[in-house]
Amino acid sequence: MPFIPHTPDDVREMLATIGVNSIDALFDEIPERIRAEGLKHTPAGLSEMAVTRMMRERAARDEGLTCFLGAGAYEHHVPAAVWELATRGEFYTAYTPYQAEASQGTLQVIYEYQSMMAHLTGMDVSNASVYDGGSGLSEAVLMAVRTHRKSKSKRVLVLGALNPRWKRATEAIVTNQDVGLVEVPFDAANGVTALADLQAFAGEDFAGLVIAQPNFFGQLEDVDAITDFAHAQGWLVIAAVNPTSLAILKAPGQWGATGADIVVGDGQPLGIPLSSGGPYFGFLCCKMDIVRNMPGRIIGRTVDLEGKPGFVLTLQAREQHIRRAKATSNICTNQGLAMTAATIYMSLMGPHGLEEVATLSHLNTRKTLEALCSIPGVTRVFDGAFFHEAVIRVPGDARRVLAQLADRGILGGYALERDFPALPGCVLVCATETRTDADIQKYRTALAAVLA
Repeated sequence: MPFIPHTPDDVREMLATIGVNSIDALFDEIPERIRAEGLKHTPAGLSEMAVTRMMRERAARDEGLTCFLGAGAYEHHVPAAVWELATRGEFYTAYTPYQAEASQGTLQVIYEYQSMMAHLTGMDVSNASVYDGGSGLSEAVLMAVRTHRKSKSKRVLVLGALNPRWKRATEAIVTNQDVGLVEVPFDAANGVTALADLQAFAGEDFAGLVIAQPNFFGQLEDVDAITDFAHAQGWLVIAAVNPTSLAILKAPGQWGATGADIVVGDGQPLGIPLSSGGPYFGFLCCKMDIVRNMPGRIIGRTVDLEGKPGFVLTLQAREQHIRRAKATSNICTNQGLAMTAATIYMSLMGPHGLEEVATLSHLNTRKTLEALCSIPGVTRVFDGAFFHEAVIRVPGDARRVLAQLADRGILGGYALERDFPALPGCVLVCATETRTDADIQKYRTALAAVLA
């Protein structure tokens, strides 16, 4: 807990010296409607001991629940070695390598991470990570607009079944830079975008097209046909992917005839625990011919004058390193600790381990769907192929059903109506390799009791 040494008298003296009446006056250029309101649910004047106890009690509310909730945050098994290594002092206390070549260990970890992510996505190059999947998507959209100089519209198409939180985060960032997102609707029968619906935009001026694979409903889009169609229109293709799925699905670099141009996603499934919402990290990869428009930093491997291998900052297109007007981004700080954990996780799992995690997750989701849809009134909503999430419809108010499941120790899924009003009573259900047959039966029994 940070210690603030300034007394009220100190604050008054400093404010008087600079000629203002309050600390709020220092921020009067920030509109009132977007200012933080403070910690409304934390009582004022508590001691450190009392606050610590209160936060532990709140954190304990998430313990002991059997999780079938996904929607962008996934409960995978994290080998004990991952965070035992990641929280060693050499990693845990290392800071951003501004004096880069003196930080050979940090640079090597980033280099190994970049190599693994480029291989996993089938792309030429990866940066050193970004904040999370949502901010990463905004970076990818802005990167597409910068890259596609022939496009004058500053617009990007987005398939409709995109993670709504990623979409909102991207809109918040790019719309203030006069970049527009245009949504393509998804098919109500199978939860994916039909090529025929996309063809309605043929010939229009767009910088790029965002394809989520799997999409937010867990469904698999026809990425080959859509990628080839987009490239035929002269659009760049941005792939928004779940990294675990790439162990068994085609890598974005292999989509269609020439592959996606930019790949983005959230690295949370790669060894990052749920932790009540974060921190996560985003990954961003691209083709080599557009790397100059990639935000963040890229680490390279070289040799010194004596022929010994070493690691260097090869590209660093951040505002801290070049003039602000030339920077590709000012929000692309890499999440060094989470990225380190993911590098260790991928090293431990290897390609066969990742494939096993993905395969078991898909199998458990199939088992979950079969169990839940055997309950009268519960049905699967979309047809077609899926990864490890799917949508079911339950009788009545989905949020009420999920609240009652939580009372019985089950995080039953994500109510879709809040983001997709056309899907009342629909729940996005997820299962990973951590779910057992007993967990699935427990969920079925609880849901049957709630619906009864």
